[in-house]
Amino acid sequence: MQDLLDKWIIEADFNSMQTAMESGNMTSENLVNVYLDRIQRYSGLNAIIEINPDAIDIARALDKERACTGSRGPLHGIPLLLKDNIDTHDNMHTSAGAVALADSYAVEDSWVAAQLRSAGAVLLGKANMTEWANFMSSTMWAGYSSRGGLTLNPYGPGEFFVGGSSSGSAAAIAANLAAAAIGTETTGSIICPASQNFIVGLKPTVGLISRAGVIPISNSQDTPGPMTRTVKDAAILLGVLAGVDERDSSTFESVNRSYKDYTQFLDNSFIKKARIGIPRFYYQNLDPERLAIMEAAIALLKKEGATVVDPVSLPCELVNWNFDVKRHEFKKYVNDYLARLPASIPVHSLSEVIAFNQNHTDVALKYGQSRLIWCDETSGSLEDTEYLESKRKNEEYSRAQGIDAVLKQHDLDALLLPGNYDGTDIAGRAGYPLITVPAGFASVGSTTSEGWITKGPFGVVFSGSAYSEPVLIKLAYAYEQATKYRFPPLVLSQ
Repeated sequence: MQDLLDKWIIEADFNSMQTAMESGNMTSENLVNVYLDRIQRYSGLNAIIEINPDAIDIARALDKERACTGSRGPLHGIPLLLKDNIDTHDNMHTSAGAVALADSYAVEDSWVAAQLRSAGAVLLGKANMTEWANFMSSTMWAGYSSRGGLTLNPYGPGEFFVGGSSSGSAAAIAANLAAAAIGTETTGSIICPASQNFIVGLKPTVGLISRAGVIPISNSQDTPGPMTRTVKDAAILLGVLAGVDERDSSTFESVNRSYKDYTQFLDNSFIKKARIGIPRFYYQNLDPERLAIMEAAIALLKKEGATVVDPVSLPCELVNWNFDVKRHEFKKYVNDYLARLPASIPVHSLSEVIAFNQNHTDVALKYGQSRLIWCDETSGSLEDTEYLESKRKNEEYSRAQGIDAVLKQHDLDALLLPGNYDGTDIAGRAGYPLITVPAGFASVGSTTSEGWITKGPFGVVFSGSAYSEPVLIKLAYAYEQATKYRFPPLVLSQ
C-alpha cells in the first residue's frame, strides 16, 4: 500500500486527494504518512525545519470527522507546510530560521494557521527559509538558516540556485514533500523561489491576507501567499486565506475586493480578450536561454489570442530606489513581535537578537549580521524624515508613476515579467500582486558570485494592479493549461 501511495502522490493535487479520501481509497493519515516518509527520504534537501509531532493524530481526527459529519471542504485532511516565520500555537516552534528563537512557541495561531485549521488542513510542519527572511546579512546565501542549514533545489541539489527566502516552501512542494505550502514575500520571496523550483507561487495584494502572527520585515510590503504545483490549488488556498482580520488593519482595505472562492476565475477563455504588456526594461539582465523562454511565452500568448503590446515602459524605470522603508519598518515591527514573546525566550528586541548572536557566533553568525545591525541603527519610531520620504516615494512611483500608469496608458490587463528578482521589486514596493507559472527549463546558465549555476527551472510572472488576483489567476491558468511545462524532479519521482 505504501509503495502504491508513494507513486500516486507524485504531483497529486487537492482535488485528486479529496476524491480518493471521499471514495474511501485513502485517508488523511495515509497522506501524512507517505509525506513523512518522503520528507525523511529526502531530508538532504533541508527543505523542512521541523515536523509537527501531532500531525498523525490530527489526520486521524479529521478522518473520523469526515466519516461522521462529512468534509469541511477542499482542504479537509490535506497536509500543508508553513514557512518558519508563521506562528502556530501547537508543538512546533516559530523561529524565522534563527537560533535565537529556536525554543519559541507562539502564544496563539497566526491568521494563516487559524484559517487553515478551520478549513480542515493538517499542518504537517515548518519549511526552512533564508534566516530572518534574508534581512540578516548581505552575504547570506539564499535558503540558509542557522537552524535549518542550506535548502537545496531538488532539480539540482547543491548545483542549481534555490531562491529565497521562501526556499524551503518552494523546494518541498517541488519535491512532493507536502500537498502545498504557505510562503511569505516582501520582495520576490515567493515568486523567485517558486520560479527556481518550477512551481506556482502567488503573492497577493498586501491586505488580502492578514499578516497577524507572521514575523515581519515590512508592514508596507509583507504578505503571505500560496505555493503550489497548480494554479487551481493556489486559487483554492487564496480563497481560504483571504479575509478581514482586526489584528491587521491593512485587511480592511480588502472589503468588497476579495473573494472566498477564487476557483471561479479558472477561466482559460479570458486570454482571448486579454491585453498584456511586455516591459522590456525588466528583461535586460536575462541570459540568452531565459530570454528565449520569455520570447516563447510571448509567442504562446499571441497564439492563444491575447493582444500583446511590446514593448511598454513604466515611468519609474530609472528611479533610484533605496531600502529605507524596509530598514526602518523591520526594527519597528520585529521589536513589536519580539516584545510579545514569553519571558522564557532569550530575546525581546532586535538589539537583544544582535547581542545573542554575538554571544553564539559559532552557531548563529556563519554569514554575520550586517543587515540586523544596519536596521538597529534606526530609531524604530517610523517618524524619521528619510523613512517618510522613502515611503512616499515608494507609493507614488511604484503605483501612479509605475504599474498603474503603464496599465492605464495601454489599457492593459497585466504585465508579463521574467521569474527572477527583476520586476518583483516594483510590485513589492506597490504592495501589488504577482503570480508565477513554470515556463521552461534552461539547460545552460552562468555561475553566480555564490557559486550557483543559474540554469534549471524558470517561470513567467503575471503582474497587475491592487486586487487584480482574479485577472492574474485567469491568465496564469490559461498559460498553464496551454503549456503544462511543470514536471517533478526526476531523481525524486520514485
